[in-house]
Amino acid sequence: MQYRLTPLAAALAVAFIVPMSVAGLAQAQTASTTESTSSTSSDAATTDKVLPTVNVNASADASADGLPVPYAGGQVARGGRVGFLGNKDFLDTPFSTTSYTQEFIKDQQAQSVGDILQNDPSIGITRGYGNFQELYVIRGMALNSDDVAYNGLYGLLPRQYVSAELLERVEVLRGASSFLNGMTPGSSGIGGTVNLLPKRATNDPITQVSVGWQTGGQGYYAADIGRRFGPDDRIGVRVNAVRREGGTGVDNENVELSLGSVGLDYRGNNFRLSADFGFQEQRLINARTSVALASGVAMPAAPNASSNFSQPWSYSNERDQFGTLRGEWDLSSNTTAWAAYGMRHSYERNSLSGVEVTGANGAAATYRFDNAREDTVNTGEVGIRTKLTTGPVKHELSATASIYQLDSRNAYGYSDFYGLTTNIYTPTNYAIPAITSAGGGDLAAPHITNSEQLSSIAIADTASFFDERMQVTLGVRDQRVKTTGYAYATGIQSANAYYNQSATTPMAAVVFKVLKDLSVYANYVEGLQASAPVTAFGASNTGQIFAPYISRQKEVGMKYDAGKVGMTAALFTLSQPNLYKNSTTNFYGPNGQQRNRGVEFTAFGTPMRGVRLLAGLTLLDAKQQGTDGGTTDGKYVIGAAKQQAKAGVEWDVPGVQGLSTSARAVYTGNQYIDAANTQEVPSWVRYDLGARYVTTLGGKVVTFRGRIDNVTNKNYWASSGGGSGLGYLVLGSPRTFVLSAAVDF
Repeated sequence: MQYRLTPLAAALAVAFIVPMSVAGLAQAQTASTTESTSSTSSDAATTDKVLPTVNVNASADASADGLPVPYAGGQVARGGRVGFLGNKDFLDTPFSTTSYTQEFIKDQQAQSVGDILQNDPSIGITRGYGNFQELYVIRGMALNSDDVAYNGLYGLLPRQYVSAELLERVEVLRGASSFLNGMTPGSSGIGGTVNLLPKRATNDPITQVSVGWQTGGQGYYAADIGRRFGPDDRIGVRVNAVRREGGTGVDNENVELSLGSVGLDYRGNNFRLSADFGFQEQRLINARTSVALASGVAMPAAPNASSNFSQPWSYSNERDQFGTLRGEWDLSSNTTAWAAYGMRHSYERNSLSGVEVTGANGAAATYRFDNAREDTVNTGEVGIRTKLTTGPVKHELSATASIYQLDSRNAYGYSDFYGLTTNIYTPTNYAIPAITSAGGGDLAAPHITNSEQLSSIAIADTASFFDERMQVTLGVRDQRVKTTGYAYATGIQSANAYYNQSATTPMAAVVFKVLKDLSVYANYVEGLQASAPVTAFGASNTGQIFAPYISRQKEVGMKYDAGKVGMTAALFTLSQPNLYKNSTTNFYGPNGQQRNRGVEFTAFGTPMRGVRLLAGLTLLDAKQQGTDGGTTDGKYVIGAAKQQAKAGVEWDVPGVQGLSTSARAVYTGNQYIDAANTQEVPSWVRYDLGARYVTTLGGKVVTFRGRIDNVTNKNYWASSGGGSGLGYLVLGSPRTFVLSAAVDF
């Protein structure tokens, strides 16, 4: 792992030590010129030109203008990154977007990306099939946590869980976005994508230490330090360290997490550099698993929210090292070029005890499934953006090229398939059973099983008419997919497991400002998903890789800025291929499609003094088409809730300076766990409460925060799938108290 990090270390040295040295020499030259009696006024003038005064506005994405400013209330920003088109104000964006700020992340006491997205009305939070990977269902379609972008690049952050302390912003772009961001490497993200932005040193020094506690005895310790150095504070360093350890509200479940990150930036006169390096290790012990249902079994009632039906020997370990380097150069007042590189190396080992309900009264079965995985990712992009005018029309031309390379090593083994009887209401614990399967590779030293290379080039033109009241964007991305699959047992290339072709994804969008503060928009955009080797049990074409799957989206919407309150509405239709195994031929592939139609509403801001609002509603009609023999045509898609509504209100208590209280309601409509829609997960609503108090103790600013999730301690199935097109149940968390204190030194 140290060898793999060497190129990044060298790049960081070149990118930062050299500018620091140059800046230091320039500063020394300035001092020498001031002290020397032989210096002329012209020399002094020359020195002033070398080091002009700059206004440092450190940006997490290295852009000249910095990040879009927060909207009224500070919970979301006025805009965010729209792929390679760059940062745009929400009124100028022809897509549905939301950018959550660091202030909001901290006040929510969010621990992960999923905690933040829990506030988004278009997103359902679940987990991957049979594992503990966070999975986000956007507009009824899955986004795997390993398909989340980091500062615009895919595949760099830990696959299963990303700690919130890394983040400055969480940017959500709803809908297909392969044109804007390129294809996701994990074949998800058609319903929307998420871009995470790292922290940067601010103009004012930061030294903050936090401690906390939550139900189950879990302790929390964190440090956040930021400084700017050099002439005009051009050099910035931001360091974060986090440790979590202890139990949770779930019986006998234990979590350990260690995180360290460094964010660096340098701002020159006409160029900017930034780099980030991070390490995260997470260990889950006896984490509660998801629940599958055997065919024909009725939907069981949700067990006690604190109960744990996993086996005590189960665990999941993940260790990741990752880093990025980004540079941006102003070639002229109208033209900017950029380049970025990123890498990740990850190591995963786990022993899982998946549960399947097999009969009435919670009767179930479990078994041992071990998995080993090691990933190496290298990715990068270059681009250029320029502005020009042709007659009455203003143009912003953008072009980019990107490449992504993944080499993945995997192995697995399992005991007798569901060979241990148990019950989800009264679990039975067993000694760890022996692995009896063969052919899953070497768990101690897994072979390469998948090599994936994605490359693309894209161009776009945003033309502005009528004093920029109307903006039309047209563009196309050509994407090449090269995928090779290898046998688990031997590491030899599998039959039919090679694909190397390209496909194009066009985009057309328009924004029209009816009024200065009212925009309407429309877009047509296509999505693209890479095909993974077929692994379905009993498939006649095991190992085959298909051409990339094309998805299509049409959307219209409206956005309104009332000054203190912003509102958006969107109406969309979105389709993607539906993968299943034909019951007659046993051929697994894209044999039908999933069509999602829906409407979204969001509201944010400060509707009255001292009150902050973040709320929204999504109504979704997600149906299957072209299914096996037409047996489930017109049925609802597994794991897609028909309605989602979320409302959060924060209130500054009058007469008590520094005290704020908050309340949140999360509603999820009914979902289906099977394609035939015979097993339905009931709708549910959860209530959360919180408080924050800012005061001064010993001359230091101290912020106390508290939160109670699931105030009523409701027992409920939170979701019914979302990953791999399969149905499975995830039990909602019990009532959980979270307390923390942060001291600013």
